[in-house]
Amino acid sequence: MFSSTLFEGARVVVTGAGRGIGLEVARGFLDCGATVLLHGGRAPQDSLPDFLEAAIAEGRASIAYADFLEPAGVQSFIEAVKARFDAIDVLVNNAGTMVGRFPADQLTDEQYHAVTRLNQDSVVELTRSLIPLLKAGNKAAIVNTVSISALTGGSPGSAIYSATKAFVSTYSKALARELAPSGIRVNCVSPGTITTDFHQRYSSADKLEATRKTIPLQRLGTAEDCAPAYLFLASNSLAGYVTGQILEVNGGQLIV
Repeated sequence: MFSSTLFEGARVVVTGAGRGIGLEVARGFLDCGATVLLHGGRAPQDSLPDFLEAAIAEGRASIAYADFLEPAGVQSFIEAVKARFDAIDVLVNNAGTMVGRFPADQLTDEQYHAVTRLNQDSVVELTRSLIPLLKAGNKAAIVNTVSISALTGGSPGSAIYSATKAFVSTYSKALARELAPSGIRVNCVSPGTITTDFHQRYSSADKLEATRKTIPLQRLGTAEDCAPAYLFLASNSLAGYVTGQILEVNGGQLIV
């Protein structure tokens, strides 16, 4: 896919890397020579993929667990990053989920704050705290995960989730302008309907099949479809003149 030396020597942080897109993104960076700190979610898993166990044994990967819904969760992960790296070359803010489908007239304050805390506030808190390490990196890049729903508004029950993703899209564009003088690029990957645990949890089989029929490529996406977009945007040799952009990965679902 990419050269095994594309990110040789790069120090990379990937949140939400315990499964799905985040795990595949971490695999891509490791395959290309990077040293990667993965945010593994709220609790250790029973077993790790073989590639990750091998990378940990080689000293090229490490995992820090933190629940971003907890008041001190993001800060505990920030401390883990600072303990591992004195500079960062790539930050991938991928952690986030819908939490649940909440009808607008039934949404509670607790549900609202959980969705915004996980998908919006954690991105700001983490990025703000790690900017000094990014400035110490080598032409650093930030890649944030948003969603097709940031443009479409999503489906019923996902209004706040969709709004948080739109927030991150706009925040990323503003950061791109602000951090450009420091040589830091900021972009987003916006996945469409991807067959990960996310949609197993929040979408029915009938809904997914109906969506598939509307996609020009006539299939749902995979984590493997998404990961190359992150590596492209993170690479200075491939995307060194790309900043403030949102790369849609959706099989043509949003051709306009």
